[in-house]
Amino acid sequence: MRRIVDLSVDLRNGIASDPPGHLPEIEYFDHSQTREDVLRFFPGATVDDLPDGEGWAIERVSLTTHNGTHLDAPYHFASTMDGGARAITIDEVPLDWCIQRGVKLDFRGLESGYVVTPDDIDAELARIGVELRPLDIVLVNTSAGVRYGQDDYVTSGCGVGRAATLHLLEQGVRVTGTDAWSWDAPFVFTAERYAADHDASIIWEGHRAGRDIGYCHIEKLHNLEELPATGFLVSCLPVKINGASAGWTRAVAIFEEDEA
Repeated sequence: MRRIVDLSVDLRNGIASDPPGHLPEIEYFDHSQTREDVLRFFPGATVDDLPDGEGWAIERVSLTTHNGTHLDAPYHFASTMDGGARAITIDEVPLDWCIQRGVKLDFRGLESGYVVTPDDIDAELARIGVELRPLDIVLVNTSAGVRYGQDDYVTSGCGVGRAATLHLLEQGVRVTGTDAWSWDAPFVFTAERYAADHDASIIWEGHRAGRDIGYCHIEKLHNLEELPATGFLVSCLPVKINGASAGWTRAVAIFEEDEA
């Protein structure tokens, strides 16, 4: 028997799912609003010819490829990857990267703005008794997961630093994920650190690890609290957008369970 856990957020108007200027906009048209639109396709037809006098329900959506639960391609992070090769776009991401064993690291106890280190990752892997395999999809459960839809979502959760990201990639991981707005620590905390010492290397450091080793990550995951440490597959196949830096995904965890 197969059980599927939805790991994706819904696209929604009117919530702080992204910073100002990056929010999605959805315009809804119900069955009564589209009757004339339908009738244009059928000259001579009237509203009385439509079942219950109804047209179709449609929505017009204004998005970036980074709204909602999405998979970032290496091209989002930089123009190059793997130490100088052209960074691949979302339509070029190997699909076998996107359906693999999942491993969840529980970092909900880390404060918002904290930058995860290699030692943090090793300590959590030791705690859950998991040894990473090449192409495992590593999901980071942060305190931001339960804040989606709230005004503090974008500023919630820990982030994963450059050294920790490379630590995963050097073990063969090629897809990571987070329930926070960004794989990196919230920008408000990075900005405070930068203002203190002007160390530019901390800006977007987790993302830019992809310049050394190309990888993808999923952002704005949901329901990670429902997952065990491992024992499931993750599917995060992205929408195929030519030449794009990311693609929306209906990310899910798949459990194969014995019949009762």
